[in-house]
Amino acid sequence: MSAKKSTGSGSSATGIKIIAQNRRARHEYEVLQTVECGIALLGTEVKALRGGRVNLGDAYGEIKGGEVWLVKMHIGPYDMGNRMNHEPFRRRKLLLNRREIRKLHPKLEEGGRTLIPLKVYFKRGRVKVEMALARGKKLHDKRQDKAKQDADREMARVIGRRG
Repeated sequence: MSAKKSTGSGSSATGIKIIAQNRRARHEYEVLQTVECGIALLGTEVKALRGGRVNLGDAYGEIKGGEVWLVKMHIGPYDMGNRMNHEPFRRRKLLLNRREIRKLHPKLEEGGRTLIPLKVYFKRGRVKVEMALARGKKLHDKRQDKAKQDADREMARVIGRRG
């Protein structure tokens, strides 16, 4: 019998290990729909991802020529890479099938909607990106969310005191 040892964050039962999350995305945007997609990477990029050298801060997705591209995602250089190291801010192709792209394209064309990455993770040894079709929140929406969070926190505090 061999016991599997869980490493890092994520669930060993599903084989998912989260590399990076875009926490600010749910604050800045209202998520309408999510889609999991693969990403075409170079070898040094995968090695850098295993080291957690990724930043999703300003990244977004765009559809050009019937293909989906991830723009402005920063993957830091791999330390052991030589002159063949990758460019940190290059455009990376997202792997979706034609039907998924055709469903996504008209929704993206509607006003104020964009594709943003929510998280990057390993799933059964392959790098996946969870992209979200999202709409930017207005200031009053953010205030409502903050007020709801505060109310929920206060309720939990009161319930905790009673128990």
